[in-house]
Amino acid sequence: MREFALVALSAVLMATLSLAQVQPFPAGFKTQTIATNGTRIFVRVGGHGPAVVLLHGFGETGDMWAPLAARLAHDHTVIVPDLRGMGRSSHPAGGYDKKTQAGDVAGVLDALKVDQVELVTHDIGNMVGYAFAAEQPERVTKFALLDAPIPGVGPWEEILKSPLLWHFHFGGPDMERLVKGRERIYLDRFWNEFSANPKKFDEASRRHYARLYALPGAMHSGFEQFKAFDQDAVDNRAFLAKGMLRMPVLAVGGEKSFGPTMAVVMRAAATNVQELVIPRSGHWLMEEQPTATITAIVDFLQ
Repeated sequence: MREFALVALSAVLMATLSLAQVQPFPAGFKTQTIATNGTRIFVRVGGHGPAVVLLHGFGETGDMWAPLAARLAHDHTVIVPDLRGMGRSSHPAGGYDKKTQAGDVAGVLDALKVDQVELVTHDIGNMVGYAFAAEQPERVTKFALLDAPIPGVGPWEEILKSPLLWHFHFGGPDMERLVKGRERIYLDRFWNEFSANPKKFDEASRRHYARLYALPGAMHSGFEQFKAFDQDAVDNRAFLAKGMLRMPVLAVGGEKSFGPTMAVVMRAAATNVQELVIPRSGHWLMEEQPTATITAIVDFLQ
């Protein structure tokens, strides 16, 4: 009975998402759910040409990439999953370390019969993307990372000292009780504090993502993403010990967020790093400065 009630509640909440629209993906994009690696990954696929995978982070879903996907679909096959436990993907009990989630990405690509890809990632997507590129470097031809550190890589220990990152250690049953029913309040903190201008993260987007993160199990899964950082650091140091990434890397930071530190992080993990700082932007590059961000990514992938 409890499971039936949760499913019914999920259906009601999903139906209400139409009340708060973000930019949709182009009409030619198809959606499917792929069972792989002990979970079910919701993915959007469209366009034609070399494959590019876009990975989102916390506080958003793959929906954040719609404007970039529309641009890339002219000459790329664009693959946009929701990460494990986020958005419309399932909420398994475990597997939130980024090495396991890299396996989710590999499973999606295998199901789609895609071998090599270009990677574009943001926030926690950076961490999943790095694990995928480090474990299967032959499958990644180019890698663009947007504004977030990678556990155990470069100045990770110094980054952890920032008081703004208290949420890295926020989780557990009591914290989930505090946030339950107040998901919008909790998420507003991220959208406001990590942006150069909070108004750039518009109300429709806030409502859309808040409703998705209010789905049963969603906030628990989000907390688990951060809880796994210690294991991620161990895994990433093991990857580093085996060698640096050699594909071209674009390290993009928001001027009011990670800025040039994004390139500092990636130069500790890759041999061919281009640095780019997007002016007048905080962490939410696709929302705050979409034109500059999209142009930078498109130029890099050409």
